[in-house]
Amino acid sequence: MRKQWIRLIAVLALFTVSALASAENDPLPSWNEGQTKTSIVDFVQRVTDKNSSDFVPAEARIVTLDNDGTLWAEQPVYFQVYYALDRLREMAPNHPEWKTTEPFKSALAANAKGLKATGMEGVTEALLTAHSDISGEAFKASVSEWLATARHPTRNMAYNRMVYQPMLELLDYLRANDFKTYIVSGGGIDFIRAFAEETYGIPPEQVVGTTSDARYDMQNGVPRIIKTGKMVLVDDKEGKPVGIYRHIGRRPIMAVGNSDGDLQMLEYTTIPRETGDKTARLGVLLHHTDAEREWAYDRDSAIGKFDKGLEEAPGRGWVVIDMKKDWKQVFPDSK
Repeated sequence: MRKQWIRLIAVLALFTVSALASAENDPLPSWNEGQTKTSIVDFVQRVTDKNSSDFVPAEARIVTLDNDGTLWAEQPVYFQVYYALDRLREMAPNHPEWKTTEPFKSALAANAKGLKATGMEGVTEALLTAHSDISGEAFKASVSEWLATARHPTRNMAYNRMVYQPMLELLDYLRANDFKTYIVSGGGIDFIRAFAEETYGIPPEQVVGTTSDARYDMQNGVPRIIKTGKMVLVDDKEGKPVGIYRHIGRRPIMAVGNSDGDLQMLEYTTIPRETGDKTARLGVLLHHTDAEREWAYDRDSAIGKFDKGLEEAPGRGWVVIDMKKDWKQVFPDSK
């Protein structure tokens, strides 16, 4: 009997050690086991295995990831809009005419209906004004200060804590396997660059985003770059592959997004092998299905609309992450 107990204890101990080792070796601990996680891990293993027919040299392991709705939340409006509205309020004392002039009158009053009534031109004017006539250094400091103090209107969380824990793990996993991670976002390039390295471990030179023009300026012997309000690139939809071409110069082998605004980036990345390109490629889309822990939205959403991409994903072999089903945890500070 004593020997049987010893044998049982030994088996249990071995099982426990094995389970702990497995947990420690899991590169994506906040992801539930299933086809989604398996597909991503399998892809990474295939392209990094020198004995695999799908091996891709490290210099070509480029992955592009959208930001809004893919790396951090985006509801009820894009977080950069909240920043822009707060900055307009800071600027308002120097612009008394804004009290009676649209779109600024509605923007300062947080009148969403009034701002929407000004149309896309009005909204764009308000956003560009909030991001213009400021040096690059001052703009970065402004964004950093805002992130340190501002809170989400309904979640009461710091915006840079509303990043997705599973995606942070994915970034680490990819970099550990010699992938070079790039953000390719419809958000402003300078806005994202202000926090991307600290938040995601992605340096500013690996951020591609909507870009306004800039000019060189010398003030008291100090050279500066001044942001202007002239648009150079809208890095959304068809603009994303253009941004990748301009900034990166290589076609990615993996792209991750969450909306129809990312459709062209995934098309550009997952070029069919029938074209003669034999490189292993992967497209991934995040489907927001968790109304309890985050938000649930797709086809009818004004922000992050996910309709055509949801339809095309199965036929194109794109992996669709079901947030509710595939993630154990959403934000770093929650379970």
